[in-house]
Amino acid sequence: MAEAVATKARTLTYVAAINEAVRTVLKEQPNAFAAGEDIGGAGGVYGYFHGLQAEFGADRVYDTPISEKGIIGLGVGAGATGCRPILDLMFMDFMGECMDEIANQLAKMRYMFGGAANLPVTVLTMAGAGASLAAQHSQSLEAWVCHLPGVKICMPCTPYDAKGLIISAARDDNPVFVVLNKMSLAMKGEVPEETYAIPLSKANIVRPGSNYTIVAWGRMVHEAVAAANKLKDLGVDAEVIDPRTLQPFDTATVVQSVKKTHRAMIVHEAVRFGGFGGEIASQIQELAFDYLDAPIGRVGAPFSPVPFSPALEKHYVPNADAIVAGVKAQLGI
Repeated sequence: MAEAVATKARTLTYVAAINEAVRTVLKEQPNAFAAGEDIGGAGGVYGYFHGLQAEFGADRVYDTPISEKGIIGLGVGAGATGCRPILDLMFMDFMGECMDEIANQLAKMRYMFGGAANLPVTVLTMAGAGASLAAQHSQSLEAWVCHLPGVKICMPCTPYDAKGLIISAARDDNPVFVVLNKMSLAMKGEVPEETYAIPLSKANIVRPGSNYTIVAWGRMVHEAVAAANKLKDLGVDAEVIDPRTLQPFDTATVVQSVKKTHRAMIVHEAVRFGGFGGEIASQIQELAFDYLDAPIGRVGAPFSPVPFSPALEKHYVPNADAIVAGVKAQLGI
């Protein structure tokens, strides 16, 4: 379904947009349900299930035991037998507890059964640092999921995108991870009252530009826009692209931009080494090499666990200044 034009926009927080999206799905799909740790009466650790159990009942919004393996296993079985589960995996870091269910069951069953078993499973999970939650609750592990054929993954950076991407994910007949950002929960933005869906394959040109391309996702989109505004004083007119969906990835939009600007920088909060930015850099090199006037740059976190110390964590997470420094070093200015 194409993305709708906002007609009755009002301001919502990121967390409220998530809540509204899940409510929309539960109303739209009678065979949908939500399951996760403390999502019932408590509304989830971050509150984006608040009020849904009271509205839809405990049989459609219910608490699970503290077992990520069990939560994903529940989704696999329910999806394969005709339900459309929305699962809450509280922190993305906890994928380690259920990676067999994700990598060998959720991602593979539709293929292994020749399409006879659909798995329309939506997984909501939190990623990102900045809240001093330390090394086991602050990681950005989107590259893990992107490497699994059979799973889609999107990372909304605004309240508008959060609602539209969750609705699209829940309508898809494949497993979709919606990776949310815990530091964006209070962010406000315009969100239409109407139901709308954002395609799981279309990037968003957040800021048009003429002579430089910055590709960023999640919270780094906002840092990239701030960096682009600073770079303008240096004669760099940066185009900022938010892929929104990393798998499937909108290669065409990025390549078209690079062919116009002749330069590129890829920014993600995840560790730079082995991050998804390397895949994007490879695609640009393969499809737009002759258009490049400089090597493709990357900005990411250092190869280290996320520190607990607020001072160290602030240094660890990429920001607008780090992006500006990367661009200046790349261009020699």
